[in-house]
Amino acid sequence: MPRNATAKAPVRKGQVSRTTKESQVSVELLLDGTGKYDVNIGNGFFKHMLEQLAKHGLMDLKLSATGDVEVGWHHVVEDTGIVLGRALRQAVGEGRGIVRIAHAYAPLDEALALTVVDLSGRGYAVVDTGLTHEDDLGGLPADLVRHFLESMAREGGVTLHVRMLAGVNGHHKAEAIFKSLGRAIRAAAKVDGRAAGDIPSTKGTIRG
Repeated sequence: MPRNATAKAPVRKGQVSRTTKESQVSVELLLDGTGKYDVNIGNGFFKHMLEQLAKHGLMDLKLSATGDVEVGWHHVVEDTGIVLGRALRQAVGEGRGIVRIAHAYAPLDEALALTVVDLSGRGYAVVDTGLTHEDDLGGLPADLVRHFLESMAREGGVTLHVRMLAGVNGHHKAEAIFKSLGRAIRAAAKVDGRAAGDIPSTKGTIRG
């Protein structure tokens, strides 16, 4: 390699599909994107949340999900979390040089969410969304926000903590969570030049 040449950074991309008797989900995720998204899912509110995740995470996201929604949204939402988590884990890869641990606050009017992530390879979630069954999320049961986050964290090898610090309106609370999640992942996945490509763990791996 010429003396003045610089090594090209690897493309951090995840591409995962999963088909069961309950759902069909496919995800393409570019970690170092610009926040472009193409989300096709039957629930408008959930689509809006996934778009917030991509936009604020500066991740390019192409996602399609269908399933047995005649029995409710549980299977499609859970399985979307599973596949998106696996795509994120694939995109992070060995995690060489990444910051790894980061947090982000996000407000939306009266709502304020805090999300902390560790791209550790250890899938674990402690989630307090502040949402109740009375919150109107455009036909999406409020507890599925928690379930989606837990499913994504487990399959993505992400240690995830979410706290709703303030909020009244359900839409505002959920949107603040997804915005803060996107920004926290964006900060944690950032490559730190001082790390010199090292894996950010004394174990030598963040693969679980």
